[in-house]
Amino acid sequence: MKEVLIFGHKKPDTDSCVSAIALSYLKNKLGEKTSPRVLGRINNETKYVLNYFHVKPPKYLNDVKLQIEDVQYLENCYVEEHDSIYSCYKYLQKNNINSVPVVDSFKKIKGMITNNLILKELIEEKYNNIYTSYQNVLDTIDGKEILKYDSKIVGEVISTAYRSTTFVDEIMLKEDSILIVGNRYSIIEYAIKNKIKMIVLVSNTTMKEEHLQLAKENHINVISTPLNSLEVIQLLSLCNYAKTIAENKEKLYVYNTDYYNDFLDKHAKLKRDSYPVINKNKECLGLLTTNNIYNKEKKKVILVDHNEKIQSVDGIEEAEIIEVIDHHKLGNFTTNYPIDIKTMPIGSTSTIVYSLYEENHIDIPKDIAGIMMGAILSDTLLFKSPTTTSLDRYAVSKLEEICEVDHNSFGLEMIKQGASLEGKTKEEVLYSDFKGFVVDDKKVGIGQIYTMDYSKIHTVAFDYVHLLNEISKNENYYILALFVTDVVNNGSYVLFNDNSKMELEKSFNINDLQQEYFLENVISRKKQIIPNIMETLEKR
Repeated sequence: MKEVLIFGHKKPDTDSCVSAIALSYLKNKLGEKTSPRVLGRINNETKYVLNYFHVKPPKYLNDVKLQIEDVQYLENCYVEEHDSIYSCYKYLQKNNINSVPVVDSFKKIKGMITNNLILKELIEEKYNNIYTSYQNVLDTIDGKEILKYDSKIVGEVISTAYRSTTFVDEIMLKEDSILIVGNRYSIIEYAIKNKIKMIVLVSNTTMKEEHLQLAKENHINVISTPLNSLEVIQLLSLCNYAKTIAENKEKLYVYNTDYYNDFLDKHAKLKRDSYPVINKNKECLGLLTTNNIYNKEKKKVILVDHNEKIQSVDGIEEAEIIEVIDHHKLGNFTTNYPIDIKTMPIGSTSTIVYSLYEENHIDIPKDIAGIMMGAILSDTLLFKSPTTTSLDRYAVSKLEEICEVDHNSFGLEMIKQGASLEGKTKEEVLYSDFKGFVVDDKKVGIGQIYTMDYSKIHTVAFDYVHLLNEISKNENYYILALFVTDVVNNGSYVLFNDNSKMELEKSFNINDLQQEYFLENVISRKKQIIPNIMETLEKR
């Protein structure tokens, strides 16, 4: 079962981060396999909430574009470097493939073996040298173990093509010689006395008892085979280690994290029939063949606290959205198949997630209850937001009982921690909680931060205005604004790029909008800010 990724919007706030964590825990309890993710750096408020209840933040998700790991390649398709060439050939035939990766004992990629390389080895008749193991020789020539003293067999192959007397008189045997011989006992005795590496007895030849004892004394490796001399000679080069002929071309390898579209470009140039798949440690995971290239499975994702592509992860169009849980308006996204959508006009996505726990009768752990309480308090601004509903209040009351933390004192400290600008650049402040969207091809960006003391923003207000103008010009924003919500005075100060003035005046019914204008009782971006701006633009 492939893991489903659950995540909120870009520039994550507490609700998007927590709802992903809480929903993932619930799904996993129900027998599914999911994992929460975040699409950006979490802000100070969210850090405070997670740290307070000792919950680890989700891992970062860069994109959900199709990757090689999403293609149904042949997993664990490889041979080891000490396998014989012959066993590689049989592996290729069994799996109906033309090439196979070669790996070491740690599964690190060492190269490739192809049918063409094996054919080349046979045609060039490299029968005179062996670099392999005793077991490989045994398996390749259908042999029977008679005597074994060495695991590794390295040496020169010699066959008995001469008369026995000629052979004994003229052929010099060495300690690394490997003799192929039948029932020519004088040659066998000569070989044993020269303490050669191995004797291969063909046609089921039986060694004389005195020769066998002598071979034991001299630690001679002996194998018997039913094959004749010619058959053994033809096969012996194929008993060599696979690594002796493996072709090592790194350009042929593909990483499991490579993007699928990039691979298609690579394949169009190389036109290979297969590619080893490796991970970042160059460990071989398997083989991607041309037969598998189009057998791909999109990443499955669940969107929480958003539903518009512009707010979602990069490559979302290449993923399969299977569910959406949100408390915002529905955007203009489409899916190829029917999906589960649960949206409610309430203050927080975490409230919806809480209702799912109730529906499924799943107990909420203390730590999960705590962060969910924090998320609801954050999104409803301690119940001051006009988006707050009785369901939000009810959820917090139940979660408060579970985590045993007073929501009032916790909420105030959470807002205080989140409002801190210490160590942040002005760009980081703007994007700490930012929503972007498009209306009639017009790009709009709205940032929102909370404060309990606006004077700290006031002293640098026009630095923020300068930043807004610069970003709107570089990134083609029609409207770009930062709303600084004053929790104490229950309203928001607005800072905006110069081109936004007229549209914002219409949106909030103001005659002469100036920088730092205080919008009394305006604290909800979702219900009071974005809908007003969208309505103005749609009337144009």
